[in-house]
Amino acid sequence: MADPPRSDMFPSSRLDSDAGALFVLQSKGEWWHAGFHLTTAIVGPTILTLPYAFRGLGWWLGFVCLTTMGLVTFYAYYLMSKVLDHCEKSGRRHIRFRELAADVLGSGWMFYVVIFIQTAINTGIAIGAILLAGQCLEIMYSSLFPQGALKLYEFIAMVTVVMIVLSQLPSFHSLRHINCVSLLLSLGYTFLVVAACINLGLSKHAPKREYSLEPSDSGRVFSAFTSISIIAAIFGNGILPEIQATLAPPATGKMLKGLILCYSVIFFTFYSAAVSGYWVFGSNSSSNILKNLMPDQGPTLAPIVVIGLAVIFILLQLFAIGLVYSQVAYEIMEKKSADTTQGMFSRRNLVPRLILRTLYMAFCGFMAAMLPFFGDINAVVGAFGFIPLDFVLPMLLYNMTYKPTKKSFTYWINMTIMVVFTCAGLMGAFSSVRKLVLDANKFKLFSSDVVD
Repeated sequence: MADPPRSDMFPSSRLDSDAGALFVLQSKGEWWHAGFHLTTAIVGPTILTLPYAFRGLGWWLGFVCLTTMGLVTFYAYYLMSKVLDHCEKSGRRHIRFRELAADVLGSGWMFYVVIFIQTAINTGIAIGAILLAGQCLEIMYSSLFPQGALKLYEFIAMVTVVMIVLSQLPSFHSLRHINCVSLLLSLGYTFLVVAACINLGLSKHAPKREYSLEPSDSGRVFSAFTSISIIAAIFGNGILPEIQATLAPPATGKMLKGLILCYSVIFFTFYSAAVSGYWVFGSNSSSNILKNLMPDQGPTLAPIVVIGLAVIFILLQLFAIGLVYSQVAYEIMEKKSADTTQGMFSRRNLVPRLILRTLYMAFCGFMAAMLPFFGDINAVVGAFGFIPLDFVLPMLLYNMTYKPTKKSFTYWINMTIMVVFTCAGLMGAFSSVRKLVLDANKFKLFSSDVVD
């Protein structure tokens, strides 16, 4: 585990001997590179679950929650970037979430809390990305060879091999071109899925629209909080300080431009996917709208070419997502294993990097193959992880750094957000655990059937 912060408050001089900073979190990027990284971290195939989230909320509450989450997360990320800028101007440049939290809050235990939550989230997303990519390959294979003998875990093994190769890209900054393509891919499959939904909704084969909620009061409450957790997890990323670390100093003002680029993509993709999918399928919306377009019984509800192209785009973007969320793990490994007195590609540093990153990706691939019901587990991790990192800590860090008066609007809006989202996170976590328990009888290790 990484070392806890010491009383020197992380001066910039320490970065010169920090292999994690010098090799993985290289500070060479421009603001648009940060925008690419942020977009890849937030805008992924999970947006195709938004119609399902609307299913538990209905039209007006769904719009309110989606808009509120968007505004709150943009505000939270902006506040965190201001805290990072403030620390940098004070000579305490932070490139890691855990060090920022420990420094500002003045508590060594916060270092370990943040690193535990970050590791759980990042590893969970890497596992989930490999699992979903394996599913994409399985979908394409079963379409071409309906009686094919290959199983899901075999496709996961193929994806893992590719991820092992890509994981050898040495730094976060080296992903900038991949993440630019990732941004374009997210726009591409969103456009294809939205067009397919609109075309279906206007055709004579449109399914009967039903927008009713759960019949019981308790069912509606649990569904609503589960939907809120889904939307919160979709907007979360938990690695903003590490992304800002890739910017060439001084980073002041650059992150805001990156956020604007990212949220411009979010506005188009999130609303179009949520509205078109829920409009067509209503209360029958699946946890992935592609499943509605490709029902188990009967013909597909969209042209095969459109669905096939969307699946390919999703598959390619999942590689980028897996790489982005692995950077914190790589940085921790590099900090412990690399020697800053030798080059990044020297044998002394290249061999440990190859071994450690291969082992990490192999572990993620093994977990994805063993736990095809990982989506339910990830929902719990997301509820416990994204809420504190993205909806609570940024406001707390800002209040501790800038110390707005208790009579100021900023202080009270920050406190309100922290309290409201802490309560929502606890309820969402409870709802996610409840779903995990209800689905437990469907769980089978190394199964080819993914629990919905």
